[in-house]
Amino acid sequence: MTFNLLFDLDDTLLGTNLDVFLPAYFKKLTLHMSKWVPPDQFINALLRSTQIMYASKSTKLTLEEIFSENFYPALGISQKELESELEYFYDEVFPSLQSLTTPRPEAVDLVEWAFAQGWNVAIATDPLFPRKAILHRLRWAGLAPEKYPFTLISDYQSFHFAKASVSYYPEFLAQMGWVDGPVLMVGDSLERDVIPSRKAGLPVFLLRNERDTSANGFMNGNFSDLHNFLESGEFASLKVDYGSPSALLAFLQATPAVLHTLSRTLSQAQWVQRPQPGEWSQLEILSHLRDVDIEVNIGRIEAILREDNAFIAGQSTDQWVDERQYNLANPVSVFDEFITTREKLVDLLMSLSVIDWERRARHTILGPTTIRELVEIVVDHDRLHIQQSMAICS
Repeated sequence: MTFNLLFDLDDTLLGTNLDVFLPAYFKKLTLHMSKWVPPDQFINALLRSTQIMYASKSTKLTLEEIFSENFYPALGISQKELESELEYFYDEVFPSLQSLTTPRPEAVDLVEWAFAQGWNVAIATDPLFPRKAILHRLRWAGLAPEKYPFTLISDYQSFHFAKASVSYYPEFLAQMGWVDGPVLMVGDSLERDVIPSRKAGLPVFLLRNERDTSANGFMNGNFSDLHNFLESGEFASLKVDYGSPSALLAFLQATPAVLHTLSRTLSQAQWVQRPQPGEWSQLEILSHLRDVDIEVNIGRIEAILREDNAFIAGQSTDQWVDERQYNLANPVSVFDEFITTREKLVDLLMSLSVIDWERRARHTILGPTTIRELVEIVVDHDRLHIQQSMAICS
């Protein structure tokens, strides 16, 4: 199994004082666009749309789509009209902000060493910028994506959750292919890196100038401390643990978001194409997940909540693919229906108390079980089908 190392970008790999950088960035962008939109109107729309995007929990719209549906109407100009102007800004003007950042040679050394170990190295930056802006900042850090084969770089074109949501981290892992090996998230922020990572069940290392030996529950220190730990090879504890209610809910919410990213550009022919005889198409996978949620998962949870130690029968569902002729359905309708059923499942689980999560039941195959254990099985089931989808859509 390969070790998976996730790095935040700003103030982790690249020295960035966001209190200085962001106002300068907004000022340059506003000035550049002033021939199209009055500065006050532009900055107000930009800030408001960014706030809405940051708080988004949509699983059917990327962060870029959330931003755009609020931003351009507020300007009274279509996205298409401003597209070339914005492309020019990120190609030619945005790079002038490099002087407001500071490269960290020790970060480059560690990343290069990690690649030399054959590890997966990914950039788990808050996906609030266009990809071009993120790639520029990686180059400023001395980590040009043209040189370093990062497994994944999060951006607002392909992600549905910002780091304000715990579901960002499951979405990130799922877009990596639901990695099996040890995982470590490295970042500088308690609010954006440590707390949501831990709620999602990811091990985390808090980057700081000096190691705090009194810190409880997470590793911390500078790049030298991190390097020493990684060299030790003590990775037994670095497993994703999604057994807590907060992690289970985050992973359940991430599944439709990842499937949306994987399949949003598929043609009708690609939706129904089976990779090999006997394997499922993307439309069949999505239809299967929808029907299992509404006819199996939700029903089981409701039965356990109604009845003490409820009896839960095992169900065979694979044959539904052919019996129900999933490949004849409309992909857009199926995806909308899956989102609706998954939201119903998540809403039901969010209403549970801590005690409810441990309500017991009797399963024909599992024997004695609990709601929490059954939901873990749902997440494992999601994982299987996300991996199938990645093989189809890649």
